[in-house]
Amino acid sequence: MQQQLRRTDDLLCNALLLMRATGVRLGECTRLSVDCLRQVGPDEWAVHVPLGKLHSERLVPADPGVRQIAARILALRAVAPPSKLAKSQGMLLPSRGGPFAVRNTLRRALTQAAKRAGCCTHVMPHRLRHSFATEMLRLGVSLPALMQLLGHKDIRMTLRYLEVTQQDVQREFHQARQNATHLHRLPKPSLPQDIHSADLPGVRQALAATRHLLEMYRRQLGDEKNCRKLQRLDKRLLAVASQLKGIDTD
Repeated sequence: MQQQLRRTDDLLCNALLLMRATGVRLGECTRLSVDCLRQVGPDEWAVHVPLGKLHSERLVPADPGVRQIAARILALRAVAPPSKLAKSQGMLLPSRGGPFAVRNTLRRALTQAAKRAGCCTHVMPHRLRHSFATEMLRLGVSLPALMQLLGHKDIRMTLRYLEVTQQDVQREFHQARQNATHLHRLPKPSLPQDIHSADLPGVRQALAATRHLLEMYRRQLGDEKNCRKLQRLDKRLLAVASQLKGIDTD
């Protein structure tokens, strides 16, 4: 009897883990078939989620962890008593009372697990779906792809599932700034081969390089007053360069 109870607890635990790892709804989880794990490509697997709340079906990618959870559930199902399989033929999760009974059992199991973990608020199975969505976003999954994973038809519904904290904002902001730095590197100026050349082409080239360096320096400044000073200095250098064009070297 104790061994059977341990198997039941193990089954419920793995069912909750499967919900957390795939983001499926409670009702969808109880309707998963024994062959819900489908191979969709070379070493690529997915969990087939049947027609659900929005009357649509989908394939949720399954990593090795998800496949291991599904295998554990199937192993526990194989040793379940026949009476427990009577109303759940072909279903991944066995139950004497059918899918509705499994839902209530999973709710109670999650409540007990949350209490043991020290949660002071009541945790519903749907919270696992919200946690899945937020984790996927933080790992870099785009909103359109996340909408497909969750089985939504409206991106606004997907946004309601996400919890964006100040830490998320800080992390993404600084990452974006780093990417912008790499994408918009300023070109290096072409300095004259001989900076001490006494001919006019060398002087003009040195002036052009100086103006370029000043502009690069100005873009790094945050002080508007100094930026304006550098702009005025650049105009003077431009005037000198223009006057040099009028010098006849013949």
